[in-house]
Amino acid sequence: MFKTAIAGSLPKPNWLAETEKLWPEWKFDGDELLQAKADATLLWIKAQEDAGLDVIGDGEMARQHFVHGFVEHVEGIDFDNKVTMGIRNNRYDAQVPQVVAPLRLKGRIHEFEARIARAHTKKKLKFTLPGPMTIVDTVADRYYGDKVKMAMAFAELLNQEALALQADGVDIIQFDEPAFNVYMDEAADWGVAALERACQGLTCTTAVHICYGYGIEANNKWKETLGHEWRQYEKVFPALAKSNIDQVSLECMHSHVPMDMMKLLEGKDVMVGVIDVASDRVETPEEIAETIGQALQYVSKDHLIACTNCGMAPMNRDIAEAKLKALAEGAKLASERFG
Repeated sequence: MFKTAIAGSLPKPNWLAETEKLWPEWKFDGDELLQAKADATLLWIKAQEDAGLDVIGDGEMARQHFVHGFVEHVEGIDFDNKVTMGIRNNRYDAQVPQVVAPLRLKGRIHEFEARIARAHTKKKLKFTLPGPMTIVDTVADRYYGDKVKMAMAFAELLNQEALALQADGVDIIQFDEPAFNVYMDEAADWGVAALERACQGLTCTTAVHICYGYGIEANNKWKETLGHEWRQYEKVFPALAKSNIDQVSLECMHSHVPMDMMKLLEGKDVMVGVIDVASDRVETPEEIAETIGQALQYVSKDHLIACTNCGMAPMNRDIAEAKLKALAEGAKLASERFG
């Protein structure tokens, strides 16, 4: 009864790139790198299917980083002269490229990995893209001088690639917007509107992933400052409920998000995070089924999808594989208990 999916990224094999890093360096270049990316994509498709997941992703094997994997294919961005900038409201510093001219796509961005994934799984295929607000928060603006104007420019480019991905056979296109949990007022004010612009004309399923970040030290320390209850979702969920986005992904396992927040998403499919990506401990099927049972107080059975809290890119590969199996087993147990 309960479908299963990953939020997006998976760990890169040690023969492809550095491991357990958010910005790993590739170990090949040119055609060798392209082949290695393809091999890693197939590896993780097989691993997800073997684990028993219902919705399959490419694991973002062809991207060094979930934002820069998109923007490095955009004209008007200077990658040669990166600057250090605080991102996610100065939670941590990052080396970011600069927007220096009008934004245009250089061509297709993710056709290579999307078509490989589509050709090698018969299950529903989900593909992730960075959301416009999160892109704006991960580049330095030296041209537009206005965050909303730049976000809408990125949204237009995202829409072009999303429409092409839909034509490639992708079933679900998900936009990742961790910035929605940082700039809550702006997210409700213009972030959702930019997201809807990115989804314009899509007839496939659309989704947005909003989390509290990868399981890295800077994010874990930030969570310690958020108090007993994490209520960031409270401001953006009502705007998303009114939007045309089909699915919303949220962090749940081992978080301090009050579960009744899910009531604010009535009518939407809710991807409930039941796998903690900030811990190496593998959840038991019983724990996952229990979390799903608690979520069912606020989300109807036909709208609940069991998911990971966030991406697993910086995680140990063996632990990630074990968590995928636990995810499928826990959802199966929940189906038996609550179906």
